[in-house]
Amino acid sequence: MIRPRSFAATAATLAIAALTLTACGTTTVDAAGSDVAESTSAACVADTTKTSTDPVSMTDGVGRTVELDKPAERIAVLEWQQIEDALTLCVTPVAVSDSDGYSTYVSAETIPEGVAEIGTRGEPDMDALYATNPDLIIVEAFSADDELIAQLEERGVPVLATVGADGADQIGNMKNVFSMIAEATGRTERAGQVLDEFDAHLAAAKDKVASVTLPTTDFLFFDGWIEGGNVTIRPYGQGALFTALGEELGLTAAWTDEIDAAYGSGGVDPAYGLGQTDIEGLIAVGNATLFYSSDEAADGYVAELEKSSIWSSLPSVQDGRAYAFPAGVWGAGGPLSNQQAIDAYVDILTQQQG
Repeated sequence: MIRPRSFAATAATLAIAALTLTACGTTTVDAAGSDVAESTSAACVADTTKTSTDPVSMTDGVGRTVELDKPAERIAVLEWQQIEDALTLCVTPVAVSDSDGYSTYVSAETIPEGVAEIGTRGEPDMDALYATNPDLIIVEAFSADDELIAQLEERGVPVLATVGADGADQIGNMKNVFSMIAEATGRTERAGQVLDEFDAHLAAAKDKVASVTLPTTDFLFFDGWIEGGNVTIRPYGQGALFTALGEELGLTAAWTDEIDAAYGSGGVDPAYGLGQTDIEGLIAVGNATLFYSSDEAADGYVAELEKSSIWSSLPSVQDGRAYAFPAGVWGAGGPLSNQQAIDAYVDILTQQQG
């Protein structure tokens, strides 16, 4: 599921607008004398891809030029998707934002012990951040005018801004963010390998789903929360990443509200493809198969949802076609989180054919 920087705050915000080197598995000490934790994931321990040492000159996600004398080694990462991406590239950050939240909602990659915690994603502790001596700071932004970029650049450390969501092509944007971080860290060979594996994984998943007979191809993924004592449902509509994955597997999106920059007025926001409704609003998807987030930290909305007579009367619920996604599958993640989502869809769909 997508869990924003501040869940209560972001519901309002969206309403308004929208691995390090190939030798992994130990702790090393860099020339500055600071401990740098390294990934111990099996994929990184076995990784044999090369790390470039060439200078880097690239354009980031918001059109800024980023130039480095050599690929970054000591990266500070302020957003969860990019933390996951770095770890998949076998580049362990020296610092990350909100590691507790990451560990709650993201299970595709684990942050190693020893990585510094530098506060929230939207408001990092600047002193803690720069105390880790980063050579690159990776952030998420939608504009070169983002205030956080300006604040970070004041101290002279290069900043790489990535766009975390693009309703026009979520899968393509996910790949682009991953490749951008790889270029900045000299890990393009590793990135190519991971993305090839992702494409092969998706192709195999399509074949599996195509081989079964489904009661319907219409589907909706949603998450939710409790607000004012009531259940708020957040449907993933056109332009949402989990919707795009389902469509790649041959499903048909049932939430048809159009993109609306004034999110909350009936449409879905243009960046993430997310809408907002109540339990009664789910009636609109008719016979569609339902998938929903079951993360325990999601404000207990599922327990309240299941008490609702409207919920129990939905065709998919009565037919046993309302499925909880596994916890820890991040709805705005990198290649590995997306593979987890693909696997969750496939596991459910291949068991519910009929």
